Amino acid sequence: MRPKEIHIPFCDTCPVHQNSVFRHLTKEETDLINFEKEHRHLKRGDVLYTEGSRISGFYCINNGIIKVYKTGIDGKEQIIRFAKKGDLIAYRSVLSNETACTSAKVIEDSTVCFIPSNLLITFVRENPSFAMEIMKLTCQELAEANAYITDIAQKTVRERLAEILLHLIDEFGLDEQNYLRITLTREELANIVGTATESVIRLLSEFKSDNLIALNGRRIKIINRKILEKISNIF
Repeated sequence: MRPKEIHIPFCDTCPVHQNSVFRHLTKEETDLINFEKEHRHLKRGDVLYTEGSRISGFYCINNGIIKVYKTGIDGKEQIIRFAKKGDLIAYRSVLSNETACTSAKVIEDSTVCFIPSNLLITFVRENPSFAMEIMKLTCQELAEANAYITDIAQKTVRERLAEILLHLIDEFGLDEQNYLRITLTREELANIVGTATESVIRLLSEFKSDNLIALNGRRIKIINRKILEKISNIF
C-alpha cells in the first residue's frame, strides 16, 4: 500500500499566512522559504528536538499540537506551552545561536515545516518589518512566562488548575458537547500546573463533584466556566 500523500501549501497560500510573521516577507523571500523548507509528518510521541541540543533550524506548525517543555533535575517535565497551527517553535535558540533551551514532543499527530537557521537570520537582518514581528512574538512569550512565574508564586494549585482549564478553552476551544479540543494525560496537566499528578487527579475529582466539569477518560467537559473563572482569580 502506498503511503498517504501529505499536502502542505506554499507559505503564501497557507491558511495561517495572513496572521503569521511570514506575511511580512517579500515575494522573493517567501519563494526562498518554499524552496528550502522541509515538510515533516509526525506522530504522537515523536520528539522534534531536546533541551541542550544544537538545532539547525526552527519549525512552523501546519497542523497538530506540540508540547514545549523543560526537564528538571529530577527528570520531571515542566510544560512551557502548547504549539498549535500557525505557531513557531525553536526560533529563539536560532536567533541567540545557543543550544535549545527547551524540548518539543508531539502530543497530537502533526505536520510541520522545518526552516533552516540561515533564512531566519537573513530575514531578520534584511527585512525590518519581519524583524519587528519576531521581536513582538518574543516579547509576547516573555510576558506569558512572567505571568506564569507570578501564578506559581502567588496562586494555589486549585486556582492554577482552574486557570489552566480556562487557558486551554481560549487556546483550543470546545467541541459541540463542550469538551476541550485537546486531550491531555493527568501527568501532562500536572506538568502545566506545576504540581504532582496526584494533586491534579484529586482536584479534577473535586471539580467534577462540584459539577464544574465532567470527565471521560482524558477528555474534559466544561460545565460551569463562570465558577472556574471565579476560582482562578484571573480578574
